[in-house]
Amino acid sequence: MSDRAKGKRPGLAGLQRFGRSLMLPIATLPAAGLLNRLGQDDMLGRWDATSGIGEVMAAAGGGLFDWLPLLFAVGIAVGFARKGDGSTGVAAVVGFVVFSKVVQVFAPIEEIEGYYEQTPDGVVEHTEWLLQPIKWPFSVLSGVVVGLVTAVLWQRFHRIKLPPYLAFFGGRRFVPIINSFVLLLIGVVFGLAFQVIDAGIQNLGEAATSDAVIGGGLYGMLNRLLIPIGLHQLLNVPLWFIFDGGDINNFFDGDPNAGAFMTGFFPIFMFALPAAALAIWQTAKPSQKKVVGGVMISAAATAFLTGVTEPIEFAFMFVAWPLYLIHAVLTGTSMMLVNALDIHLGFSFSAGGIDFLLNAGAAAANKAWLLIPIGLVYAAIYYLLFRWVITKWNLRTPGREEDEDSAPDGRDDDESDRGSTPSKVDAGTAADSAAQTGPDTAGGAAGGAAGGVSG
Repeated sequence: MSDRAKGKRPGLAGLQRFGRSLMLPIATLPAAGLLNRLGQDDMLGRWDATSGIGEVMAAAGGGLFDWLPLLFAVGIAVGFARKGDGSTGVAAVVGFVVFSKVVQVFAPIEEIEGYYEQTPDGVVEHTEWLLQPIKWPFSVLSGVVVGLVTAVLWQRFHRIKLPPYLAFFGGRRFVPIINSFVLLLIGVVFGLAFQVIDAGIQNLGEAATSDAVIGGGLYGMLNRLLIPIGLHQLLNVPLWFIFDGGDINNFFDGDPNAGAFMTGFFPIFMFALPAAALAIWQTAKPSQKKVVGGVMISAAATAFLTGVTEPIEFAFMFVAWPLYLIHAVLTGTSMMLVNALDIHLGFSFSAGGIDFLLNAGAAAANKAWLLIPIGLVYAAIYYLLFRWVITKWNLRTPGREEDEDSAPDGRDDDESDRGSTPSKVDAGTAADSAAQTGPDTAGGAAGGAAGGVSG
């Protein structure tokens, strides 16, 4: 049945599917960030006994970051194609190699700005860029293009029937073949237009990142507002991986200006949303507090430690949408505040306690300790504001659902009483349903990122 027949808008459904497909490559970031961070000189590299282990870990994590474009190509292809499988991933790898090499015919890596770097000791040639797709023309954008094209072609041709004498190349084996030719042509177009497209991306990135306070605030608010319709990753990916080199990439490269689109999530995810969960628990009906409390405490601990916030957010996102609008605005103010105070911190998954402890001492981090008192202030604001709004407007957060006032016809009072008791279960079920929502973070990262952020 088509999306239109189901009552969905095809364009929105496609964007939502694209947003979900982005989560597959983004899910590799926790491994990349953890390995890369542990291998730094201030972690395992500080001691002679573990410096060798640190070098191995840094190489492993750095390699994942270097090859992010390929990870995006494969991840999007498999995630976006309906019922995609291993053959979809193979086709994506073939397409990525073809597309990248064709583009480099028109835009050689050696001619990219920064390949030759002027230093006090002379000109340094960054030959390592030749094996770092993150530095190649179009970088992560090339992976996005290849992934989408591969998914569309796989869906169209993975069941194609060829004449008997060519039957071996039919079906799934045909997809890498057609993919290579199509992406060859697309690579020629992108290669010829590289200067124009690259200039456009640079100008758009500069516009988005030029004012960290205003830009960060708008991003923080829109990031939360897009989660209900599943489009927040369409906002995250350009800012985290494409514009101006990508905020996450720059942070783990040691850029002291990185973190404008990550830092402000820490006070919200680690402190504010757990406080909101406490308010939801405390405003539940007395008969429901035990059930709701168990779920909300678990969700609060998850948000604090990992930055996965959907279990809390989905508890009030729809049933008490005014709270969600307040939450989105306050998230934007947090991003503005930390950027105005020149605080810098980043994450590989989402803005939780684990990423906080790992990255607070990173080269690009600055005044990360201030996020703790800021977070405590936001926690107080969230708790008091959520509690007041819930009770003032009588919002139906978990544990505050309407009880049936009277029994249906044909039942006596005892049956009615027995029939009303499952309201505890209903409240628990609603809260459990929210708690079981998958980690689609800011980090969620992300998201974070990646769901919390990842949201």
